[in-house]
Amino acid sequence: MFPRYLSRTVLSQASRRHHYHSEALDKWIKNPPTVTLTDSFHYEPLSDLYVTLPTRDGTRKPYVEPKAGQPVPYGSQLAFFHARKPEHLLRADGTDEEISPPAPFLRRMWAGGKMTWNNDNPMLVGSKVHGKSTVGDVRLKGVEKGKPMVFVTQRIEYQIDELQGKPSLIEERAHVYFEVEDEEEGKKPGPKPVQVPSSVDFSFTYLPSVVTLFRFSALMFNAHHIHLDKEYSQKKEGYPERLVHGPLTALMLLETAAFNKPDVRIKTFEYRATNPLIAGRQATINGVWTDKDKAQLWCIDEEGVVGMTGSITIE
Repeated sequence: MFPRYLSRTVLSQASRRHHYHSEALDKWIKNPPTVTLTDSFHYEPLSDLYVTLPTRDGTRKPYVEPKAGQPVPYGSQLAFFHARKPEHLLRADGTDEEISPPAPFLRRMWAGGKMTWNNDNPMLVGSKVHGKSTVGDVRLKGVEKGKPMVFVTQRIEYQIDELQGKPSLIEERAHVYFEVEDEEEGKKPGPKPVQVPSSVDFSFTYLPSVVTLFRFSALMFNAHHIHLDKEYSQKKEGYPERLVHGPLTALMLLETAAFNKPDVRIKTFEYRATNPLIAGRQATINGVWTDKDKAQLWCIDEEGVVGMTGSITIE
């Protein structure tokens, strides 16, 4: 997704242009962390996820509870495999440091990702799974504009505890890390225009409320203030309200595809966050089939802001 290695030359040039020290970042890139998280798809947390998602909570279709031995829904791992750290080890914005570059890049946003499933060896309700995370690509951007950002892609391989062989899922997650800004510098520009298909084959509309955000944060064990604290989002980040989680929107893209084609076997899913989505604004997930085994997906809010685009291939 991004270049594999960021050279000392690029980092030293960035240091000369900006007042931060690159040695720690250079060292982190050369010796990236590896993290293995273990979780189990138990009935209780999956049920909590189901009643949080408007595609599964029983309001549009009858509620169907998770059953032991069935494949877990596509993308549901996003609500599992979280770092379990005490509060004093979190960063000032509430995020963890498991796979994060060093200071001064202390603010995090979810940028996109990719998932590839092995449908012949799915993760199952009730199964214990190991998720091994490694740092893949790292890229420094924005240096010339005076707004340096570090893009980090982590690769996660999900392996069922009792089974050997190929992983059930290989996922890539891209995050972007920013320097901490002064409150006056934190005012955000307007949304970027995003081109999307003119036709729609299926759609799903829902309201990502502050309750939705709280519940999803709890499921993820995610204390990122930008999803929970209105004052922080306004004064520290420059947004009018709390922001919808990137992984929640990504999951809703997958959920919409499955909601409209319940027997779908998704092989790959790629997505990209294009604009922040604001809590309390109605969101619509649209999809269009571009081929018999391919579809494009996007999320657009009530003000016409496209917050995420994606694509799936099916088997």
